[in-house]
Amino acid sequence: MLGFLGFFSYIYYVNKKDMIKSKETKPKRNIEIDLTGPQGNAYYLLGLASRWSKELQFSDSYREEMLEKMKSSDYENLIKVFDDEFGSIVTLYR
Repeated sequence: MLGFLGFFSYIYYVNKKDMIKSKETKPKRNIEIDLTGPQGNAYYLLGLASRWSKELQFSDSYREEMLEKMKSSDYENLIKVFDDEFGSIVTLYR
Protein backbone atom coordinates (compact mmCIF):
# COMPACT_ATOMS: atom_id res chain seq x y z
CA MET A 1 0.00 0.00 0.00
CA LEU A 2 2.82 2.41 0.77
CA GLY A 3 4.32 1.78 -2.67
CA PHE A 4 1.05 2.80 -4.31
CA LEU A 5 0.85 5.98 -2.23
CA GLY A 6 4.43 6.85 -3.11
CA PHE A 7 3.69 6.39 -6.81
CA PHE A 8 0.49 8.45 -6.52
CA SER A 9 2.39 11.22 -4.70
CA TYR A 10 4.99 11.28 -7.48
CA ILE A 11 2.33 11.51 -10.22
CA TYR A 12 0.55 14.27 -8.29
CA TYR A 13 3.83 16.20 -7.92
CA VAL A 14 4.69 15.88 -11.62
CA ASN A 15 1.22 17.01 -12.71
CA LYS A 16 1.22 19.99 -10.30
CA LYS A 17 4.69 21.04 -11.41
CA ASP A 18 3.60 21.18 -15.06
CA MET A 19 0.50 23.26 -14.27
CA ILE A 20 2.37 26.40 -13.22
CA LYS A 21 4.10 28.05 -16.14
CA SER A 22 6.02 31.24 -16.69
CA LYS A 23 4.18 34.30 -18.06
CA GLU A 24 6.75 34.50 -20.85
CA THR A 25 5.47 31.21 -22.29
CA LYS A 26 1.89 32.48 -22.38
CA PRO A 27 0.84 33.10 -25.99
CA LYS A 28 -0.37 36.60 -26.79
CA ARG A 29 -3.99 36.64 -27.87
CA ASN A 30 -4.51 40.11 -29.19
CA ILE A 31 -7.48 40.44 -31.48
CA GLU A 32 -6.61 42.45 -34.56
CA ILE A 33 -8.99 43.70 -37.24
CA ASP A 34 -7.84 45.08 -40.58
CA LEU A 35 -10.46 47.67 -41.51
CA THR A 36 -9.39 47.57 -45.17
CA GLY A 37 -10.22 43.87 -45.45
CA PRO A 38 -13.43 41.86 -45.17
CA GLN A 39 -13.38 42.17 -41.37
CA GLY A 40 -13.68 45.93 -41.76
CA ASN A 41 -17.16 45.58 -43.22
CA ALA A 42 -19.77 47.49 -41.20
CA TYR A 43 -22.06 44.46 -40.94
CA TYR A 44 -19.17 42.30 -39.73
CA LEU A 45 -18.30 44.85 -37.03
CA LEU A 46 -21.95 45.11 -35.98
CA GLY A 47 -22.10 41.32 -35.72
CA LEU A 48 -18.94 41.22 -33.60
CA ALA A 49 -20.26 43.97 -31.34
CA SER A 50 -23.51 42.09 -30.86
CA ARG A 51 -21.82 38.76 -30.17
CA TRP A 52 -19.15 40.14 -27.85
CA SER A 53 -21.66 42.21 -25.90
CA LYS A 54 -23.64 39.01 -25.27
CA GLU A 55 -20.50 37.12 -24.26
CA LEU A 56 -19.46 39.97 -21.94
CA GLN A 57 -22.98 39.96 -20.48
CA PHE A 58 -23.93 43.52 -21.36
CA SER A 59 -27.57 44.19 -20.54
CA ASP A 60 -29.99 43.87 -23.46
CA SER A 61 -30.91 47.55 -23.27
CA TYR A 62 -27.26 48.64 -23.27
CA ARG A 63 -26.46 46.33 -26.20
CA GLU A 64 -29.38 47.69 -28.24
CA GLU A 65 -28.40 51.28 -27.40
CA MET A 66 -24.80 50.62 -28.42
CA LEU A 67 -25.80 49.02 -31.72
CA GLU A 68 -28.19 51.88 -32.49
CA LYS A 69 -25.43 54.38 -31.74
CA MET A 70 -23.14 52.48 -34.12
CA LYS A 71 -25.81 52.63 -36.87
CA SER A 72 -26.83 56.23 -36.22
CA SER A 73 -24.29 57.88 -38.49
CA ASP A 74 -21.52 57.06 -40.96
CA TYR A 75 -18.79 54.42 -40.98
CA GLU A 76 -16.37 56.60 -39.02
CA ASN A 77 -18.92 56.87 -36.20
CA LEU A 78 -19.41 53.09 -36.27
CA ILE A 79 -15.66 52.55 -35.88
CA LYS A 80 -15.42 55.13 -33.09
CA VAL A 81 -18.25 53.57 -31.07
CA PHE A 82 -16.83 50.08 -31.68
CA ASP A 83 -13.40 51.25 -30.50
CA ASP A 84 -14.89 53.00 -27.46
CA GLU A 85 -16.67 49.81 -26.40
CA PHE A 86 -14.12 47.12 -27.36
CA GLY A 87 -10.82 48.99 -27.75
CA SER A 88 -9.39 47.29 -24.69
CA ILE A 89 -9.66 43.85 -26.32
CA VAL A 90 -9.21 44.59 -30.04
CA THR A 91 -6.79 46.57 -32.18
CA LEU A 92 -8.15 48.20 -35.33
CA TYR A 93 -5.86 48.83 -38.31
CA ARG A 94 -6.49 51.03 -41.37
